[in-house]
Amino acid sequence: MNETNKLAENTTAEYIAYEEFRDGLPRGRFKGIVNPDLARRFVLYRLHVTPIAIAIIGPGIAIALLGYTVIGALMVTAGVLFRWAVKREAAKFLVHLTARTPAAYYEATTHGVMEVRRI
Repeated sequence: MNETNKLAENTTAEYIAYEEFRDGLPRGRFKGIVNPDLARRFVLYRLHVTPIAIAIIGPGIAIALLGYTVIGALMVTAGVLFRWAVKREAAKFLVHLTARTPAAYYEATTHGVMEVRRI
């Protein structure tokens, strides 16, 4: 066996079906290895965080321009903090999302966002 085949065997992990992952995760049978950069983008996209943040920030700016500065500033701050908090905890959101949604599990595991290994 040449070096390329050995390397390929060591880097590829077995695919674990969603049902097996869903049932085994609470029992500690699996370990999820999450790519943090891809997880942030995946979770922001999957949960539609940016459009929600814009929907909070935009009216906040409008309210601030109408003279209600404190309320507007609070809305803008809430929108920015919402997006920041989701990005910061993206790995936790990803594991929760993949444990409950088969489509999210399939996308995350096939696109390299998360790798699932048996313990």
